[in-house]
Amino acid sequence: MKLVIVTPQGSSTIDDVDKVTIPGSEGIFVALHGHAPLVSVIQGVIRCNQQEIAIESGVVEVKDNIITIITER
Repeated sequence: MKLVIVTPQGSSTIDDVDKVTIPGSEGIFVALHGHAPLVSVIQGVIRCNQQEIAIESGVVEVKDNIITIITER
C-alpha cells in the first residue's frame, strides 16, 4: 500500500506500508491491503511503519490500496 499526505506546503509519499492506524470520526480503524473504499474525517495520531504522524484535523480517503490524507499541516 501507499500513504500520501497532502498539505498546502506540498505532499509526501510513504511506499510499502503494511497497515495504517487512523483516528477516524467514528473511532480508530486500521487500513490493510485490500481495504474497502472509504472517506472519513480524522483527528489525532496516525501510525504506520513504526512512525507516528500527528494530525490536528483532516480527511482521509482509502481507495485501491492508496491512503490519501489531506490536512492543513
